[in-house]
Amino acid sequence: MENDEILKASLLNKKKSYEKSNFDVLGICCTKEVFLIEGILKPLEGVQDVSVIVPSKTVVVVHDPLLISASQIAASLNQVKLEASIRAYGEEKILNTWPKPYIIAFGLLLVVSLFKNFYPPLGWFALGAVIIGFPPIFLKSITSIRRLSLDMNILMAIAVIGAVALGDYSEAGTIVFLFTTAEWLETLARHKAASGMTSLMSMTPQKAVLAETREVVDAEKVSIDSLIAVLAGEIVPIDGVVVDGRSEVDERTLTGESFPVPKQPGSQVWAGTQNIDGYLCVRTTAMAENLAVTRMVRLVEEAQSSRSHTQRLIDTCVKYYTPVVVVLAAGVAILPLIMKMHNPKQGFLLALVLIVSACPCALVLSTPIAYFCALLKAAQLGLLVKGGDVLEALSQVKVAAFDKTGTITRGEFTIREFHVFNSDISLETLLYWVSSIESKSSHPMASALVEYARSNSVEQNTHDVKEFIIFPGEGVFGQIDGHDIFIGNRRIVVRASSQAVPSIAKMEGVTVGYVVYRGELIGAFTLSDSCRTGTEEAISELKSLVIKSVMLTGDSTSAANFAQNQLKKALEEIHAELLPADKVHVINDLKSRVGPTMMIGDGMNDAHALATADVGISMGVSGFAVATETSHVTLMSNDLQKIPEAVVLARRTHQIILVNIILSIVTKSAVFCLAFAGYPLLWAAVLADVGTCLLVILHSMMLLREEEVIVKKIGCCGSKKSMNNGGCLSGSNGSEKSCSKPNCCDLEAQVKQCHSTLESNSSSCCGTKEEVGNDERACLKTSHAKAATKTISCQSGCCISPTKKKVVEKEGSSAQKGCCTDGVESTERGGCCGKSYKEEVARKENCCGGCETLMEVPEIITE
Repeated sequence: MENDEILKASLLNKKKSYEKSNFDVLGICCTKEVFLIEGILKPLEGVQDVSVIVPSKTVVVVHDPLLISASQIAASLNQVKLEASIRAYGEEKILNTWPKPYIIAFGLLLVVSLFKNFYPPLGWFALGAVIIGFPPIFLKSITSIRRLSLDMNILMAIAVIGAVALGDYSEAGTIVFLFTTAEWLETLARHKAASGMTSLMSMTPQKAVLAETREVVDAEKVSIDSLIAVLAGEIVPIDGVVVDGRSEVDERTLTGESFPVPKQPGSQVWAGTQNIDGYLCVRTTAMAENLAVTRMVRLVEEAQSSRSHTQRLIDTCVKYYTPVVVVLAAGVAILPLIMKMHNPKQGFLLALVLIVSACPCALVLSTPIAYFCALLKAAQLGLLVKGGDVLEALSQVKVAAFDKTGTITRGEFTIREFHVFNSDISLETLLYWVSSIESKSSHPMASALVEYARSNSVEQNTHDVKEFIIFPGEGVFGQIDGHDIFIGNRRIVVRASSQAVPSIAKMEGVTVGYVVYRGELIGAFTLSDSCRTGTEEAISELKSLVIKSVMLTGDSTSAANFAQNQLKKALEEIHAELLPADKVHVINDLKSRVGPTMMIGDGMNDAHALATADVGISMGVSGFAVATETSHVTLMSNDLQKIPEAVVLARRTHQIILVNIILSIVTKSAVFCLAFAGYPLLWAAVLADVGTCLLVILHSMMLLREEEVIVKKIGCCGSKKSMNNGGCLSGSNGSEKSCSKPNCCDLEAQVKQCHSTLESNSSSCCGTKEEVGNDERACLKTSHAKAATKTISCQSGCCISPTKKKVVEKEGSSAQKGCCTDGVESTERGGCCGKSYKEEVARKENCCGGCETLMEVPEIITE
């Protein structure tokens, strides 16, 4: 005994190392088992956290393996017959899609008994069917009684025993068959729904190749700052930064981005994404247990265990529903006996119908199964939602408030001008002070200043910075070489000096920054930024969803207005020159004035606003750690068009939940009405119970099957109409072109997808993603298979061959969204859009959409 105490004490003194174990628990039926499982596991020593995912019948336990093993946890669950088994993390559950042999056996016996009208002794086959099919139900009911849980198994067992006691063997056999078959179908449906979670968990490979030695090692053994090699076609095993090589990476599984993303030295890559066509040498930045995809799965799991307001309301109602119906059933059965009615059998049959209807499983499942499917669908789209309550709030949003820098705009500042006002300080000295101090900041403006200093051959030195302070919404302070330097917007000037902010010649769309030294303004600089591709479309889609779009920014009014003009005045309100606290006040005002509000930001300077909004949405996987702490939804990419997709998904989920609830209530009510009208049909009660459960699951799974949540961006080549429907172009003979690759139509010769990463009013030419990414004004068109490519020039937003006449832009016309407008003429009409060419353009099989909203693909140029 003393040795055991010493051993236990030594284990406790060791540093705790928790691990996560996953269990398949077949005994989970609905939310009732959640409290049972938590009551069993949470008191156990060494168990830190327990999450129960009802739809997939999964239990996730975080525990100390030195104090309690996974097998001991499974044994604790199996003491109450919950049928728990350990599942390796990411392992796919193997499910036999065929029913068990005994189900087929008693099903055949029941079919034979249906011919009793032709030969009465055949009716005894129904009793044989009951004898074969009832034992599993009876054993489960005994287990439920031991757990003191009044569940579906107990109610069904009572119904079968009652039917047999009344001598109605066919009714008893029908109950057993319907219940068992529906359970089998429900298991298949649950497994199908949960397969999305399995695919998320199995995204990352288990092995990695060390770049220096070419040794294959376990991914979990690779340390931070190791160099790993990722060949073409391979899956990236660990998060990291590219140090050598160039390629395109398919990030669809992580971010939902349809197009491959070009990668070069300095680019971030994520585990679970696929290297397409090149070699990459990657320096790892995370351990295997802390990958972005691992955190993503963890968030999805945690979201499954959270309960929305609707779910809590249903659980409260159900708590009283079952006892009330059971008491009512008892009264219906006993009352005829007490009153000595002439037909007590009818009352007893009515009581059995009520007993079967006392189980509200369909109603209980109506909400969590829908949220389960919706959260998985959101993860597949690159949206991490923190729970069903967030989806519920998102479905009711009336206002979308956008931060500007890094959200509406790229957050990639360029220094346009840098002025020095003190003749005693050289530009190089000032740039040295500014870049050294700003190198300690993560603000996008800081990186622009550092890069500008380097372009002027000035390198920063962070070691010379002795003190560093951030003033949110204003700027930064740093002490370098004994000098106190303030850098920021006009508010930092007011803080650091008593002199008035000078009037600098206004430049449209620029942000102005100031440098203050010893209370004196010694420098000023201007920066410019541009809006993200797809921002205008996202705001337009939100408007079509009757959601008001608003900009909140700490930047100047002129910079905010310039961004508004870039978006063609799509925003309905602009609030500029705001401090972080001011953003919170505006959010509260919008909530009271308009309605539920969502805030979209980068999760850095707008944390309080994100938390204050009904739904806070933070952007970008790179800021994942900060973003997930401050927001309710995290975008795994910087694509703002995911936001209307999230709203549509939330609203669709809300609709499905309403239908599920109505379906559950109507079917129960119909059974009650029939029973009290003199038609107490036991088989109908069973079908209404387990059948409705199955319908609720299948209906919720429609969220997983929907390929289109909202109108796609540029996808398959086709007419404007077919593009907006996300489909392929119908050929001249009416036949559809098939999509051989995601978002790309397979024409007679495969046409390279039209892709633009350019800002509005920029030249939008067709070309490969790599070429467009490297040269925004390059036009690379590919010809038929095996044919050479030709580089052609861009003019006024149109691609033309150098052998053709130049595109002429007539007076008063302009290029819009990469298409030439009415005033543009070209000898190569396939390269331009205009009213006079609409019919001709519509007939071209290689035209990506109409002139007003999508880019035009010029005619393929062949050798």
